[in-house]
Amino acid sequence: MTIKVVRGNPTPEELAAALAVVRARAAAATATPSGAEPPRDAWSDPSRIAGQRLPQPGQASWTRTYWPS
Repeated sequence: MTIKVVRGNPTPEELAAALAVVRARAAAATATPSGAEPPRDAWSDPSRIAGQRLPQPGQASWTRTYWPS
């Protein structure tokens, strides 16, 4: 990362303070929030069965479940 001073003549202390703020913001943007939900497991994702056919109605359809085995 390159930072360039376009206007003015900052002192080394001012430049260090500005750089510290920029680096802190960049670190905060990449950090995960502490109150975030953990990722859901794949088994609980309803889209995993979306491509599969559901059981067709028939004589023994009452014995089948919605979830394909």
